[in-house]
Amino acid sequence: MVYCKPLPIGKEFYKKIIDDGCYYVDKTLFIKDLLLSGSEVTLITRPRRFGKTLALTTVQTFFEKEILSDGTIADNSRYFEGKKIMSAGEEYTCHIGQYPVIFLSLKSAKQPDFKTAYGSLIREIIREFERHRYVLNSDFISDEEKNVYTSIIGRKAGTEDYAGSLKILSECLEKYHHKKVIILLDEYDVPLENAYFSDFYSEMVGFIRSLFESALKTNNSLKFAVVTGCLRISRESIFTGLNNLKVVSILDESYAESFGFVQQEIDSMLDFYGISSRTSEVKEWYNGYLFGDTEVYNPWSMINYVYDIVQHNTEYPKPYWSNTSSNSIVRELIQKADNETKAELEELIMGNAIEKPIHEDITYGDIYESQDNLWNFLFFTGYLKAVSRSFKSDTIYLMLKLPNREIRYIYNNKIIDWFKDKVKALDFSELYNAIVKGDTEVFENCLRNQLNECISFWDSAENFYHGFLLGLLGGIKGYTKSSNRESGEGRYDIVLIPHDERNPAVILELKRVKHFTEMEAGCEQALQQIEEKHYDAELIDIGYPVIMKYGICFCRKSCKVKVML
Repeated sequence: MVYCKPLPIGKEFYKKIIDDGCYYVDKTLFIKDLLLSGSEVTLITRPRRFGKTLALTTVQTFFEKEILSDGTIADNSRYFEGKKIMSAGEEYTCHIGQYPVIFLSLKSAKQPDFKTAYGSLIREIIREFERHRYVLNSDFISDEEKNVYTSIIGRKAGTEDYAGSLKILSECLEKYHHKKVIILLDEYDVPLENAYFSDFYSEMVGFIRSLFESALKTNNSLKFAVVTGCLRISRESIFTGLNNLKVVSILDESYAESFGFVQQEIDSMLDFYGISSRTSEVKEWYNGYLFGDTEVYNPWSMINYVYDIVQHNTEYPKPYWSNTSSNSIVRELIQKADNETKAELEELIMGNAIEKPIHEDITYGDIYESQDNLWNFLFFTGYLKAVSRSFKSDTIYLMLKLPNREIRYIYNNKIIDWFKDKVKALDFSELYNAIVKGDTEVFENCLRNQLNECISFWDSAENFYHGFLLGLLGGIKGYTKSSNRESGEGRYDIVLIPHDERNPAVILELKRVKHFTEMEAGCEQALQQIEEKHYDAELIDIGYPVIMKYGICFCRKSCKVKVML
């Protein structure tokens, strides 16, 4: 029987994973890479759910000289017994438990207004001051510094003190420990994205800028800092003048294996849980992300997949990553997409690649100035992968594709659903009137207009057009929609059944062809099928006096409509 360690579902903190005896993919050599880099401030951008918080809490556990509530020093070396970092050499292991560490997560600031978001950040700051309250017992810290410290804990400090709080805490910690401080800032871009879409961006930028400047730019007590987020956002505003900043994005090879799982780690995990036979399945669904030149799997999806398979919750892969974020930026950009951009999205859905310029510096204020920003967001947040790169006029151009089947699912469902939501808000009374009056010209024009507005993919054949038309008919009043039901000698596509028998019943049979010249014949074939299969039999039995029969043929983003009474 396979010994099944618990999988760390939803667990982001290193100590918790080790204490609970969970299966852990050893990423502790990230610590060695940090020490080797020598960078004073490192910004690492990775997609959501790729282990950023776990990485920072691992760093915290390794380096921190943790003072417990009884004044004793915690021995955190036990958390690294048997881990890769312990075989890296004395020049690295000598740093265990040697430094004061400040850890601040900004993800709690995802709030509806600035007051609430600011309050959430202040609570996180206060929590970190409380964790290091022992410094107040030091004779090396002046009474004035202690007064500021206690005013911050007691929520009596002003905005200026809270904006400079990380520098204040750093100075106090250095005086107490006689060692410079390591600062870890997690999910720095969460409050910025939220503030932008909640209309208090300038206020949040002002506070975060001051907080970061004091902690990372003018802080003589800083040993080094690591900042994580999904995007490199608003460098001019947030990291103004920060000349000691090293940015590591998914384009860089640095720390490539520290986030996400590489093939060897996947093979070991599947073997441990006795499901090695599923190697090709997980590769197709969850692999394909490129960090630098290193191919990695989505760790969140893999952990959830293995858990569900081992627990017999499912026998098939699922899109675990699709509901882990609001995707508000991507959604809004896609809904504003022009025809060229929509055509390129269709190419991606069909498995093809598109070439786009990529800019690592992204500012929210410029989001809508160019459709190229859409590709930047999709790429850096994990919705696209680069299969090749080139340089033209000092600009990076990437050939972009969908990474795997899980992301294809998101495109085929989430993105198309966003367009459907947009359609639902439109007025289709002209279309509905044309259908019940037999006005094929208006009916056809309305369909063509909406086809040009949506995202489609041709390998879905008639299924796409069937769902597309059902969506357009969602607001028709006085009728009940019926789809793919048996009637006569077959199954019709769509029937509209009137609540008032004096109104016409409507049968809609759909066809799809590959060439525009075949649309006329496609309509005739649809009408013939209605007659030969007697799709009107049930309606006749009920007694509807007027039955309108439509043959509709689609070819890419064009269509032809014919009617028969």
